[in-house]
Amino acid sequence: MADIQEPSFRESVDIMVKRAMALMDLPPGLEEKIRVCNATYTVRFGVRLRGEIQTFTGYRSVHSEHMEPVKGGIRYSLGVHQDEVEALAALMTYKCALVEAPFGGSKGGLCINPNEYEEHELELITRRFAYELAKRDLIHPSQNVPAPDMGTGEREMAWIADQYKRMNTTDINSAACVTGKPINAGGIQGRTEATGRGVQYALQEFFRHPEDMKAAGLTGNLSGKRVVVQGLGNVGYHAAKFLQEEDGSKIIGIIEHDGALFDENGLDVEDVRAWIGERRGVTGYPKATHTTDGSSILEVDCDILIPAALEGVIHMGNAANVKAPLIIEAANGPVTAGADDILREKGCVIIPDMFANAGGVTVSYFEWVKNLSHIRFGRMQRRAEESRHQLVVDELERLSKDSGIGWELSPDFKERYLRGAGELELVRSGLDDTMRAAYQSMREVWHSRDDVTDLRTAAYLVAIGKVSASYRAKGL
Repeated sequence: MADIQEPSFRESVDIMVKRAMALMDLPPGLEEKIRVCNATYTVRFGVRLRGEIQTFTGYRSVHSEHMEPVKGGIRYSLGVHQDEVEALAALMTYKCALVEAPFGGSKGGLCINPNEYEEHELELITRRFAYELAKRDLIHPSQNVPAPDMGTGEREMAWIADQYKRMNTTDINSAACVTGKPINAGGIQGRTEATGRGVQYALQEFFRHPEDMKAAGLTGNLSGKRVVVQGLGNVGYHAAKFLQEEDGSKIIGIIEHDGALFDENGLDVEDVRAWIGERRGVTGYPKATHTTDGSSILEVDCDILIPAALEGVIHMGNAANVKAPLIIEAANGPVTAGADDILREKGCVIIPDMFANAGGVTVSYFEWVKNLSHIRFGRMQRRAEESRHQLVVDELERLSKDSGIGWELSPDFKERYLRGAGELELVRSGLDDTMRAAYQSMREVWHSRDDVTDLRTAAYLVAIGKVSASYRAKGL
């Protein structure tokens, strides 16, 4: 396929944005303002490691400040470069607008392989990177709020939050400078699972609409559906785990960096995850067929394909061979613009990344609100809820006794009904509501306009419309 020009990740985002804007009545100047990246800061800093100074290159890009603070993760990868960071920042703008999280879009990255460094070395590097960004307000509770991304997690966010606090000792809201922190450092229940949980909720909502299932040639519900997951990292693992354990889906393929596992009868996600944790790959896993050509499993016959790792894994070279009638983009940009055209012509339904993986930023929003309010969700109302529910149960049992009917409520019902919602239940409830509302806003556009034939274009129309409204309200 060397003769075919594959669009880059950034070009793919631009192509998709322009496709949507062509269907909108926006002034050319506003179109340009929405599309372009506001600013990108490149930092090069040195850290003394192993007896010598090593220089690192990092980026923080701000795509849109139609709302502040701006929001977006920080990734650690040798593949980090300015174009990628700016494309991801643009996606964050549209993602936040679509799910109505009150943020502009931003993204950061450090060109580093975290596996090459010891934990104490990574801490030194992370703290210096955070220092360089924070002193320019590129980490700040009211201006720019990072989160974890590929290659980073709770540990790095805790270091960043502590570094910001050391630099801003009197800022009472310092914990809100970053999200995705550990629970004991100002984090929130349900954040680690959030993106994968959001993928599950997105699929559940899709399967509530027969018209949408028909477009993908699917029927029934998620139970028994054959699923292939590409990337069993945080997002892919939680999506696969919840779909398997709670919805009865069958995970028949798992693709990792060193190949893929396949079993048409279904894989045990927890078992595979444990194997990867010990062996750092799927090679040698004894309970399924292993192939070194992981990308070939993208093309197996399945019902749902979940690319949950890197961008561009479904491209013009393999899109025609993808058999899944439904693709949900758990990663950012896993389907290139060229592949998107091929798949849409085939009738494949794609649930786009800017919606499908918005669970992370949604729960990050909840964490940010928690940090600013200085109280955990559920603390004020949980026991009051339980007391009100107890009154109902007591009254029902009294009526049963007085009337001589003799029935009694099942212990399982009583236990579940009497339990008030804690932080995790409230976070999951808020995430479910967010994913449902965002999907319904997309599908309304998808089914009401003759010139919109796919969910991705519908998502961009909804998101760009909201960003445009924000700029107009500012007088632009």
